[in-house]
Amino acid sequence: MTPIHPLERLAQGCSIVGGLILTALTLMTCYSVVGRNFLGSALIGDFELTAIACGIAMAFFMPLCQFRRGNIIVDFFTANRSARFNHRLDRFGDLLMTVIFVLLAWRTARAAIVAEENMGASMLLGFPDWIVLAGMSIPFALTAVIACAQVFTRFSPRAPEAS
Repeated sequence: MTPIHPLERLAQGCSIVGGLILTALTLMTCYSVVGRNFLGSALIGDFELTAIACGIAMAFFMPLCQFRRGNIIVDFFTANRSARFNHRLDRFGDLLMTVIFVLLAWRTARAAIVAEENMGASMLLGFPDWIVLAGMSIPFALTAVIACAQVFTRFSPRAPEAS
């Protein structure tokens, strides 16, 4: 049995948090639908909570997606190329993902600071925006670290040996 890479363990933890968020969202939606249709009382702000939960859950799924290389790859032009060429192209893609997620982590963290300073909140519930943005910046930063590690290391089981 091979040991689990520390970054994979962190990514799995993030994915579990994302799953718990979506589970809570599902239960809230069921409660809202039952309340609206059978009890005559709607859950105020359920649409706001759905948007908030989906956004933050998506962010928490990104580290595991990056670790397992679950992003969409279009290999139309590279299918007949050598494994070495494709490996280098994958490393370049990992570098681009690093840059993208560093920017996402930075901008969501900065937006969280601004939202907290301005006391930004959701319309109906008054849920503070900065909490969502700060929560999203953490898994984005972890995704950037994973992508950066993939640029320089070969912890993916499918990576070819150096040639």
